[in-house]
Amino acid sequence: MRKIAVLMGSLSDKPVLDKAFALLDELGIPFEARVCSAHRTPERAAEFAVNAEKNGFGVLIAAAGLAAHLAGALAARTVLPVVGIPVQSGGLGGLDALLATVQMPPGFPVATVAVNGAENAALLAAQILALEDAGLRERLLAYRAKLTEKAEAADRELKGEGALS
Repeated sequence: MRKIAVLMGSLSDKPVLDKAFALLDELGIPFEARVCSAHRTPERAAEFAVNAEKNGFGVLIAAAGLAAHLAGALAARTVLPVVGIPVQSGGLGGLDALLATVQMPPGFPVATVAVNGAENAALLAAQILALEDAGLRERLLAYRAKLTEKAEAADRELKGEGALS
């Protein structure tokens, strides 16, 4: 199975990514997490992206706030899928990061999830890998079934409280 790279612009982004790490662990997907800034360590970011495929990665997840150029910097250097997570930070509540992540020029796509949407980024990356991994596909289906059961249990609980008749 190919690995997922989870790159963050700074260590302050890690709390946003913790749920993604837990989900990737739950799904049994190998991953590596790194701090790799498009601005402070641009050479390292470029080198990581250029070598990602030969190093066993199948998808790159990039989380960054403020100017949020990390996902685009990676996408410029690889043809692997890149999933961007705009991180809420600074005075604009993540809007700046969202716009920087989603506004890519033609030829360099970045799949962008919601601000702080690390769980969906992990799931999207898993779905991409599951195209070639039937076992992972089954684990994703089981995960979805668990979400369905949780929602149905919440509905039963709400009905039991008499809130709905």
